[in-house]
Amino acid sequence: MKQSLTLRLGQQLTMTPQLQQAIKLLQMSTLDLQQEIQQVLESNVMLEINDDEPNPIEDFFNIADKKNENIDSLTSEGSQSTLPDELPTDSSWDDTFESSLLSESNITETLEFESQRSNAPTLQDHLLWQLELTHFLDRDHAIAIAIIDSINEDGYLISSPEEIYEGLTNQFDDLDFDEVNAVLHRIQQFDPTGVGAIDLADCLRLQLLQLPESTAHKKEALIIVTQHLKLLASQEQAKLLKKLNVTEQELSKIVALIRTLDPKPGANIEEKQSEYIIPDVYVSKRNNQWQVNLNPDIAPKLRINPFYSTLIKRADNSKDNVFMKDHLQEAKWFIKNLHNRNDTLLRVARSIIEKQTGFLDHGSIAMKPMVLRDIAEELKLHESTISRVTTHKYMHTPNGIIEFKYFFSSHVSTKDGGECSSTAIRSIIKELIDNENQGKPLSDSKIADFLQEKGINVARRTIAKYREAMLIASSSQRKRIL
Repeated sequence: MKQSLTLRLGQQLTMTPQLQQAIKLLQMSTLDLQQEIQQVLESNVMLEINDDEPNPIEDFFNIADKKNENIDSLTSEGSQSTLPDELPTDSSWDDTFESSLLSESNITETLEFESQRSNAPTLQDHLLWQLELTHFLDRDHAIAIAIIDSINEDGYLISSPEEIYEGLTNQFDDLDFDEVNAVLHRIQQFDPTGVGAIDLADCLRLQLLQLPESTAHKKEALIIVTQHLKLLASQEQAKLLKKLNVTEQELSKIVALIRTLDPKPGANIEEKQSEYIIPDVYVSKRNNQWQVNLNPDIAPKLRINPFYSTLIKRADNSKDNVFMKDHLQEAKWFIKNLHNRNDTLLRVARSIIEKQTGFLDHGSIAMKPMVLRDIAEELKLHESTISRVTTHKYMHTPNGIIEFKYFFSSHVSTKDGGECSSTAIRSIIKELIDNENQGKPLSDSKIADFLQEKGINVARRTIAKYREAMLIASSSQRKRIL
């Protein structure tokens, strides 16, 4: 084949850096957007924050400086250069002399400091603190540390006493297993009650042993947790009555005592750090109409630095001037893309609220079916754009802070030819299960029959799928006889 050069004309779509930046900003969460803005502010000299509101910290110190200047001027003029020998009995210092600082309440109202919290104590820290307050020999102290290191956040041993013993044999030549077991028994007396247990039965047993001897049905409860815990879990009432030789009323009291115990004693010690979500938009009802507004705190207002922009010379092609021109163009594009992001976000949020007013008025049970295509066709945008806008974006509503994605769900047909949202069906299922008789819980088939009576065509396997998605156990596992 002969090689030759040819020239072809064609059209091709390419993503410019500005378009790539617009797409990137559109799919960012609030936290990522704030970090991106901070990075751009640090790298681009043309951008600055347009903060029209005064800084409360600066104002505080400015007020203090002005008052100090007033005091100095008064003192220099001799008006208050000398202090009186005595003050009236019912007067205070501030009645005679003007304070140079704001009161404590004013400081609290003026300054807004970010809450500072130390690291939450863990269960291991709590146990080590008790270990240092307990008299242990050096040998037993080292064994106790090894045992505490093997306790998980729920308070259970993740390694058996035999495994702990084998791990310590390299450290102590003449170590005996009874020594490890004795130290373990001492740690099991630590707070919280039941810590250091091998399994659930051992944890409940330790908690029962520390109850007073006068506790009613303590002996029978110990027999259940040590010998018949599986029967209790499977609600085998007849077998438990036969094993314990008690009446149904007595068995109910024994089970009530066991239910007062904590199956995860260590979980109450370690505090979980709360994760706060900053909403992107606020939804409120005014004049019987739902209104959507952007959260003004998610991103600062940016503007072009007027000082640096005036230094740019149009006909100058020097290195510094070209550098400032490039930064000016990048700053303009960033502000424009940021504005477009907020505008698109607000349009999508308003469109969602217009379609889901029933949810705002009556809750999730009134949710209407909606997909991304519905919003895309209304706003004349692509579905991928709606997907980017609704990802990791949150809306503050009277029903709580809700992610945009929550409003989109599939639909199920009804007898009259309408549609019902899967979110509304989940809400109905949860409400039915919450109000069911625990002695005779509703099966998936009964829930499906109930929905059929309401005109909603849902199969039993669909009910099971929704129930498992909400982490709700089956009817056999929800059954409570005792």
